[in-house]
Amino acid sequence: MDAWQLLVAEALTSRTGWLLLALSLSVPLVWWKAPEERGRLRRAGLWLCLHLLLVPVAAYVRQHDPEPLSEIRLALLFFGALSLIEVMGSLLVAVLMQRLWRAPLLLRDVLVAGVAGVAFFALASRAGLNLSGLIATSAVLTAVIGLSLQDTLGNVFAGLALQIDQSLRVGDWIKQGDVSVRVSEIRWRSTSVETRNWETVVVPNSVLVRNQFVVAGRREREPAYWRRWVYFNVDFRYSPPDVTAAVEEMLLRDPIPNVALEPRAHCLLMELGESFARYAVRYWLTDLGLDDGTDSLVRARIFYALRRAEIPLSMPAHAVFLTEDSPERRREKDSLEHRQRLAALSRVGIFEVLPEPERERLAEGLRFAPFLAGEVITRQGDQAHWLYMVLRGEADVRVRGEAGQERLVAQLKAGDIFGEMALLTGAPRSATVTARTGVECYRLDKQVFAEVLKARPELAEPVAGMLAQRSVSLQAAREQLDAEGRLPRVVASQTDLLSRIRDFFGLEP
Repeated sequence: MDAWQLLVAEALTSRTGWLLLALSLSVPLVWWKAPEERGRLRRAGLWLCLHLLLVPVAAYVRQHDPEPLSEIRLALLFFGALSLIEVMGSLLVAVLMQRLWRAPLLLRDVLVAGVAGVAFFALASRAGLNLSGLIATSAVLTAVIGLSLQDTLGNVFAGLALQIDQSLRVGDWIKQGDVSVRVSEIRWRSTSVETRNWETVVVPNSVLVRNQFVVAGRREREPAYWRRWVYFNVDFRYSPPDVTAAVEEMLLRDPIPNVALEPRAHCLLMELGESFARYAVRYWLTDLGLDDGTDSLVRARIFYALRRAEIPLSMPAHAVFLTEDSPERRREKDSLEHRQRLAALSRVGIFEVLPEPERERLAEGLRFAPFLAGEVITRQGDQAHWLYMVLRGEADVRVRGEAGQERLVAQLKAGDIFGEMALLTGAPRSATVTARTGVECYRLDKQVFAEVLKARPELAEPVAGMLAQRSVSLQAAREQLDAEGRLPRVVASQTDLLSRIRDFFGLEP
């Protein structure tokens, strides 16, 4: 046989043709669909070149000295098998299974090495080589190597565990303590992480397995967002609803780069300090690598939003205010507050019949009662024996029906009162009143009014008459009654209310 025929015969015996056919069909597909696998394809090309180089060597040995042919053919077939295993692994994992499961690189390397080992022993067995001595020697070598490379093997298995259970992925941001780093590569022995200072830190895999770390932005079936807090301080002179409203209006008006629209950003009151209130904007960062820049932009937006609302930021400081507390100053402050209370009482119709001294006594007993927007001021059915006079703000009045559903029946504003029946007769609250905005009220308790009535019991009758006229006027407006129709109702209502007031306050008839 001439040299060409020997070469063709050896190629057919070594399945070189089938190998080239399989690679020619699969390599272009992997090269096109999975560009990240091109490094593995180049390695497979190296094994193929070694296989092709050994084909003429095996053909020459077959003709001149066939004794070492089995060892050469074993190497020839093994290099071919390695090239095919590399390409088939990339085809299966990176192309066919990429939508189902993204296998970790380290796990794929282990599987490829395991399949290559099985292929080697299978080919050696078919070539008629006795590997029992090699297996016995390898067992001893494995024990020696295992003892000497204990730490290295621990890192290898730790890295394998990290990738199998997907605890870490390339691109994740992790936190240990106050340091945030990005995972750039997970290798056999170590994991490389990048800091924000453009530094790369190599961490042994066993260290990551033994210690706790936080993976930022990862939540089951949720986008990769990271919740951030931006704090600022405002003086106590400005109410929390005004501050939060000014900041949240800014947050919702214009989108901020790298800030998620959902969940939306909020402004929250976090703490009451010695001389200022501490607030925070809570938002969700969409690009985990741009935390400092986004925090800075949010702070700038907060600054200008507060400037537009004429609310200055509070500087950390301790201030001591010295004011001469003279009798004239005390009288001036007390006089101003007293006039405001009398003005509020003058807007309450049922108190118009009271003489000036009694109104003065009621003014002294009024209590200031502010409420936050959304707070319930009174609840339907409660036993609360006091009356409210609205100074500022708006409130909603809702009544709960038999089915348990509430409906809006009225809105209160500055100058309105509610709770007079609860104050005068002890009746349970007939409606639920909720602050629509921030509301400031004066509150008149039963104890204060009881002192006035016990000193002047005869005042109960005109108060009952005024309350009866108001009640019947509302009924008459709904039923379109004339003056003659109202009078009997006023008399009956006044008699009933007078009896209830006397019973409630323990007055003698």
